Amino acid sequence: MDATHSPEFQRQTVLKVSWRLLPLIIISYMMAYIDRVNISFAALTMNKDLGISAYVYGWGAGIFFLGYALFEVPSNMILDKVGARRWIARIMFTWGLISGAMAFVGGPTSFFVLRFLLGVAEAGFFPGIIYYLMLWFPGRYRARVISALFVAIPVSNAAASVISGAILEMDGMLGLHGWQWVFILEAMPAVLLAFVVWHYLTDRPREAKWLTAIERDWLEAQLAAERRAVENRGHMSWFRALIDKRVIVLALIYFMSVTSGYGIVFFLPQIVKALGESNFMTGILAAIPHAIGVIGLLLWGFSSDRRNERRRHFIAAACVSAIGFAAAAWLRESFWGIAAMSVATIGLYASRPAFWPMPSMFLSGAAAAAGIALINSIGNLGGYVGPMIVGWIKDSTKSFEMALYFLAACALSSAAIAYFAKGILETRATEPTAK
Repeated sequence: MDATHSPEFQRQTVLKVSWRLLPLIIISYMMAYIDRVNISFAALTMNKDLGISAYVYGWGAGIFFLGYALFEVPSNMILDKVGARRWIARIMFTWGLISGAMAFVGGPTSFFVLRFLLGVAEAGFFPGIIYYLMLWFPGRYRARVISALFVAIPVSNAAASVISGAILEMDGMLGLHGWQWVFILEAMPAVLLAFVVWHYLTDRPREAKWLTAIERDWLEAQLAAERRAVENRGHMSWFRALIDKRVIVLALIYFMSVTSGYGIVFFLPQIVKALGESNFMTGILAAIPHAIGVIGLLLWGFSSDRRNERRRHFIAAACVSAIGFAAAAWLRESFWGIAAMSVATIGLYASRPAFWPMPSMFLSGAAAAAGIALINSIGNLGGYVGPMIVGWIKDSTKSFEMALYFLAACALSSAAIAYFAKGILETRATEPTAK
């Protein structure tokens, strides 16, 4: 029996790749997410210092995603040409510098400009990572790998909540406000990690000197077989991928899901702050829903891979999220409301490992780079819409109650689209089994 046919050999090879690549990728994604959402904690004192209303803050928090969306596709196409190692390092270095510069905003205009530029700088990072993982991991492992990647989101949200709450207590040190220290200190790791990524990542399996020749050959053969299986159903150019109905449907689903997600991420600290806690305790309490959300992330990722099923897993997760948001609205600002938000985050995080393997069922090569970038680009416009509408509702009603019902409706809409798009999205047979 050929050694490469052994399940143990294959498992050990994938495990070796995982230990080599995933820790750095996960840490890098954590830094990206912290620098993207630390504005939610800075806002606890920054908004008052700069005279920014909830509506203006929502616009500024969300405008990040306009810059992000505009440059997603070209960024991922460049990554496909020059390699992930160089391009991801470049992205991290520039977003780190701009995130640190957020410490020096002086009002709404500079706030808008720097948030927009931060989105431009970070554009391509997440879809680049998803595409990069497609180049390394066979299809039957992808939901678990993406689950591992998405652990970075609840962990970084929880860490940012605790750390940012503590950093805010540095108010007045060296003549700077606490919110300025949040931006400065939390930007530094991204700049430093850019150099680590440059030296450590390997673009493709065939270049991996840290794998044996047998391991490289098996991995390359397995991934090539999957690409052929996709291309045999019809080769797709990168341009055609941008107008493919499956890509458009996935983008719409992701848009509704992201709207619900970022609508709460940017305002959760303010909702918790309404309980009357200190900045530090607000950070501790705001970390709870994100930490509990890891449960759904891991369970759904394992179940989705085990059953080789994506769409129904996503629908179930989105429904759980909608129930949590609706319950949080009904319970209002209370400790029980935080528990309901934990249910919402379980569903929200659980939806991601079920969702992101779906594009690889029908996309490969440059088409995958472009299609994944477009899905993420359109989807993340929800990061613009969600905070803006939540801020508007909060200013209009003086409460987050109706805003939470709006987020519940967005989560439920993502489930509804996935349910009624069964004929488009049901492509389970496209993930070949290893031989």
